[in-house]
Amino acid sequence: MGEFKKVVMRLVEVISILSVGLFSTIYILKPTYENFGIPFHGNVWVNWFGASYILFVLYTMIISLFISKNSILFKKRITSGFFWLYWFTLCGFYTFCERGKSILR
Repeated sequence: MGEFKKVVMRLVEVISILSVGLFSTIYILKPTYENFGIPFHGNVWVNWFGASYILFVLYTMIISLFISKNSILFKKRITSGFFWLYWFTLCGFYTFCERGKSILR
């Protein structure tokens, strides 16, 4: 029963982060893009996934550094190479895209 509870908690964690990412994409990113004259259409799911992953990283860092310092799950997650590789790739991609948008204006 302990493993089932962990799986359910992780599933709830992922669904809630994806939901908050979707709402932040629709209600924060879309008006921000349109305010600067950038059309917000096409691959909107990429923005949604990026916002969700940024929230996931912030959530993981806050939980692992301040709230649950002794949790094995968060220790493994924060020391995972893939976790940080994807984070830096995502940050680099957004930086590249933002520079491209400013050049095209």
